[in-house]
Amino acid sequence: MRHDRLAVLTALESQGVAPVFYHPDPRVCLDVIRACARGGAPVIEFTNRGDFACDLFGEIARELQQTDPHVILGIGSVVDAGTASLYLNRGARFVVSPCLVPEVARVCNRRMAAYFPGCGSVTEIGQAHELGCDIVKLFPGGSVGGPDFIKAVMAPMPWTKIMPTGGVDPDAASIARWFGAGIVAAGMGSKLVTDAAVKAGDWAGIEANVRKTVEAVAAFRAAR
Repeated sequence: MRHDRLAVLTALESQGVAPVFYHPDPRVCLDVIRACARGGAPVIEFTNRGDFACDLFGEIARELQQTDPHVILGIGSVVDAGTASLYLNRGARFVVSPCLVPEVARVCNRRMAAYFPGCGSVTEIGQAHELGCDIVKLFPGGSVGGPDFIKAVMAPMPWTKIMPTGGVDPDAASIARWFGAGIVAAGMGSKLVTDAAVKAGDWAGIEANVRKTVEAVAAFRAAR
């Protein structure tokens, strides 16, 4: 494996922004993924969505391993161990869930792959830690308490590493609120990789938007 668990965690925290994306056309997927990587976010979450998504992922991952080995492609929206195994066998370097699934954590641990479970309470975060999850996904981030919730969790559990998805916007003000609360990364979907840019094939625009967001995170960290 080119990217082991530690390499994935380090790269994700470093870039701070995890693009979350899906499209049924493999060529479009590759163009978007490469644009995100050029923009400074080579760790990318592909969404498990629709029929044959697993086959689509395998096709994309196989080509990226040949042409863009620096890209770290993971799979999101996984809610059962069987699905996690299918994607791990097709080259997924990490697994993300909208909820905490202990069986998925065990599968990922056996493969030494990073698992980011969706958590919405302190109890779930604690359970994720017991299962060996290094980073927990706060989901839906903006609906379970936002930055205030994160600050409250970090007070008694300062070792917690949180990556919210949902609620974090790709602008300096939103980044300051969330990263100021203590998150280590943020998942961003259609506000980062916009539908309009994808439909227009504006890969340069996607690259520029990702780069702007990654640089905003870096600038905020540097100023602290």
